[in-house]
Amino acid sequence: MFPNRTAHGRFPSVHPLVIALAALLPLTAAAQDAPAAKDPVALDTLQVTAQRRVENAKDVPVSISAIQGEKLDVLGSAGDDIRFLSARVPSLNIESSYGRAFPRFYIRGLGNTDFDLNASQPVSLVYDDVVQESPLLKGFPLFDLAGVEVLRGPQGTLFGRNTPAGVVKFDSARPSQDADGYIKVAYGSYNTWNTQGAYGGPLTDRWSARVSALYQRRDDWVTNTRQNAPAQGFEGYDEAAARVQFLYEGDDVEALFNLHKRKLNGTARLFRANIIKPGTNQLVENFDRDDVSTDGENFSDLETWGGSARLQWNLGRVTLHSITGYETAESLNHGDIDGGYGAAFLGAGNYGPGFIPFPSESADGLPHHRQWTQEFRVESNEWGRFDWQAGVFYFDEDVTIDSFNYDSLTPGNPQTGHAVQTQRNKAWAAFASGDVDVTERFKLRGGVRYTQDKKDFSASVLQAVQGGTPVSGPYIARSDVDDVSWDLSGVYQITDNLNAYARVAKGFRAPSIQGRLAFGGVSQADSEKVISYEAGIKADLFDRRARLGFNVFRYNVDGQQLIAVGGSNNTATLLNADRTIGQGAELDFEAYLTDHVLLTLGSSYNDTEIKDRDLAVAICGGGCTITDPTTVINGGTYALVNGNPLPQAPKWIHNLTLRAGFPITDASELYVYTDWAYRSEVNFFLYESPEFRSRSSLEGGLRLGYNWDYGQYDVAVYGRNLTDQVRVVGAIDFNNLTGFLNEPRTFGVEFTAKF
Repeated sequence: MFPNRTAHGRFPSVHPLVIALAALLPLTAAAQDAPAAKDPVALDTLQVTAQRRVENAKDVPVSISAIQGEKLDVLGSAGDDIRFLSARVPSLNIESSYGRAFPRFYIRGLGNTDFDLNASQPVSLVYDDVVQESPLLKGFPLFDLAGVEVLRGPQGTLFGRNTPAGVVKFDSARPSQDADGYIKVAYGSYNTWNTQGAYGGPLTDRWSARVSALYQRRDDWVTNTRQNAPAQGFEGYDEAAARVQFLYEGDDVEALFNLHKRKLNGTARLFRANIIKPGTNQLVENFDRDDVSTDGENFSDLETWGGSARLQWNLGRVTLHSITGYETAESLNHGDIDGGYGAAFLGAGNYGPGFIPFPSESADGLPHHRQWTQEFRVESNEWGRFDWQAGVFYFDEDVTIDSFNYDSLTPGNPQTGHAVQTQRNKAWAAFASGDVDVTERFKLRGGVRYTQDKKDFSASVLQAVQGGTPVSGPYIARSDVDDVSWDLSGVYQITDNLNAYARVAKGFRAPSIQGRLAFGGVSQADSEKVISYEAGIKADLFDRRARLGFNVFRYNVDGQQLIAVGGSNNTATLLNADRTIGQGAELDFEAYLTDHVLLTLGSSYNDTEIKDRDLAVAICGGGCTITDPTTVINGGTYALVNGNPLPQAPKWIHNLTLRAGFPITDASELYVYTDWAYRSEVNFFLYESPEFRSRSSLEGGLRLGYNWDYGQYDVAVYGRNLTDQVRVVGAIDFNNLTGFLNEPRTFGVEFTAKF
């Protein structure tokens, strides 16, 4: 049981990022006048593990972005969840209709808007070498990390499973024989606390340990104007997480053990009825984000924990790796989906959410979940011109999902329906990859992976709705498929500081099954397969004062899995599109403009298109304007979505950070750090409608700080979403023009001590 919940809780003509950069030029000039460092300033070599080995990012033929150190700390300073990474690297978008509990990832436009608790995503999230398959595992808080890597394009020959779009990879700071740690305390708007800390060091000359912990909380800042409703405040949360690691380092053996836990207690996604102005994507007049009027329950409870054992044995010419992982989750998320109260229009002078055709209040729970993974991998130890690695991978997940419906118009808010889904998913794979130095300057890499994936699924109605409808089910579905994925790439060293690469890769995602019996019954989507092509350059410039990565890409998806959500019948149906294409370009740039001014810039262009002349989906049931051609099927109106972009796939993403330091002494400095992220418009659904197409977004942050004792201590004030931009970032379309919003503007102060 969960404890009591707390209730406190196209491109612009003058781009906004250019304006932001121009505004900061006086700061860079001032920093230029500061005394120069004695040694030439240069960027550290960017080490990544994109190919399961530690390598210079410049030598890896994959489009990679990495976020490390101060940049990662600044972006997460306000206590936001993992969604703060959205648009912070090229081609990455993250959104959620569950709030902090269920992030959905999109890379190069490929993702999955499915809200079911067994939904698979084409973007794989790997935390400390263990794949996190359940969407409820993917939101584990980010703290005490060595870094984040975003790998774009299919990565299936080396990572986990279901990676046709790419991988988001997190690596925790490891224990070591050098004792160190930190503590960070931040306080901000809405009585927000963001505290975290870690300490690690030797236990013996062979054993070391590291303990890390995080606690975040925020008061409810949205007031419910509906009197005597079950919930009177929203958008607050309490969240805690911890991790403990033990590392053994022998002569030829290394063992790293990890235990981690998360507990979230807060409010679910807050749906707001009739907030979109008909015929536009603007908010209605006199909209106030601080107030809602709703009659339903609202809470989100989530508990996860897990552990892993990462072992390696140096056997001379080869090293053997074993990675064992176990994860489990339990959750209940309850929201008022209709976004308001009542089923009648409130006349002028009466505050309310407007017309709501019918009430809809539901909850989704995960009473049982467990995931086992096991990988054995052998890699060569510097065999000269040829190196390789090969292994086997096993995945076993067992999950039970509860879905509840409630009647918020009847006193006592009675339960009116209960359905249950169970799914057992087993998969195994064998993989191998290698690279050969064809010449001193040209290297070829290739990999292959065989995957077998099996799902056994059942769904039943356990409790009839009021009126005597009998219990039904079970409804059974199964899938059993196999596939061969592969990749081939080459890297050519044009000069000592400039590499060019090209890569072609095939990715695969196993079939999906969904059984939301209250939303259209059981549906199934077949496997999807991706062929991706990319080519680019990576360079160190100006004596390593700058680093550049640029690439172009194109991919084709056969049988892409999509979810048709909503419509007048409030359905949720899995389907496959004949083909989807995507193409674009990505840029990563980092440079010291002066010895004390560091600039990072990321940019991406993604053009996606659904290619299926017969693909039709139900249109909205809440008064939106459909701009697609329509057809009538069995008396219902459907939109033909051929030629539409993928949902939640922004055409443009740009991001910028600029840090200017002003040394006071050799051991102290004042600094200013600003960051900005731009995302162009996105569709929420498969069909096109102006109401359900999000406006472009530009969010910025600013941090003013002072650090001393060679960076051991830091105090700063910060602001997030400085312009207080309000954007609808997702919607519900079956009932009315209901949407949910981005995070509000916040300010705060933060202190960090390292030891």
